[in-house]
Amino acid sequence: MVNAKKQQLVKSLAKEVQEYSVIGVVNLENLPAQQLQKMRGQLRKKGVQLRVARKRLLHRALDGAQKEKINDLQKHMNGVPAFLLSNENPFTLYATLQKSKSEAAAKPGQIAPKDLMVKAGPTNFAPGPIISELAAVGIKTKVEQGKLSVISDTTLVKMGEVISQKVSETLKRLDIKPMEIGLNVVAVWEKGTIFTAAQLHIDEAEFARNITTAAQWAFNLEMETGYISEDTVVPLVQKAFREAKAVAVEGNLLAEENSDSKN
Repeated sequence: MVNAKKQQLVKSLAKEVQEYSVIGVVNLENLPAQQLQKMRGQLRKKGVQLRVARKRLLHRALDGAQKEKINDLQKHMNGVPAFLLSNENPFTLYATLQKSKSEAAAKPGQIAPKDLMVKAGPTNFAPGPIISELAAVGIKTKVEQGKLSVISDTTLVKMGEVISQKVSETLKRLDIKPMEIGLNVVAVWEKGTIFTAAQLHIDEAEFARNITTAAQWAFNLEMETGYISEDTVVPLVQKAFREAKAVAVEGNLLAEENSDSKN
């Protein structure tokens, strides 16, 4: 009976994989059950389905789906994998999941997702035992106006390293929450192409700045070459007028536009 249920689950998963245009793999490792249920509901409202099953059943579901290179997702199914089923653009899907994450304190034994650093500057701590506690993890301090101040930027754990008990306690004391609670996208399939999380990550603020810079460079180039467009026609006419007036003034050519100019 159990085998029949598993076979039905695999068949159902394979059918859904076949129906949706974008298939993602997420890692649920270290995600609290309460947070998982909350995010499942939020995703459902946006037309995204989260499917959780044993890893080998997910593998079989991919085997049963007739899609180009869909089995390439299997190599990305680490930790506690689950499927995301969506018809959204992979980049939009990734951005949606990133924005839904929340900050969390670091626990001993977790892997640092980035360099964990304590910035130089004042703290709210008065001098006392805290000095030796901070020194134990490499943070040097001094007393300024009755409070401890961190002397210089200090990296406690580098990206990919294990967070120790002492570092975890120190980060909590400093109210630093370096971890994120949410669905971690590992890879996404669309039309035979696999996108990894690194490829899907886009800094929206930086992207907007790049667009603005490119537009400014294009405008400057049009102005320098005299290329007429909707954006340059007015400033080009204004520039031509100023240059013509300057030539008239230099050549002592009297006109209405330069009659009040000084020679």
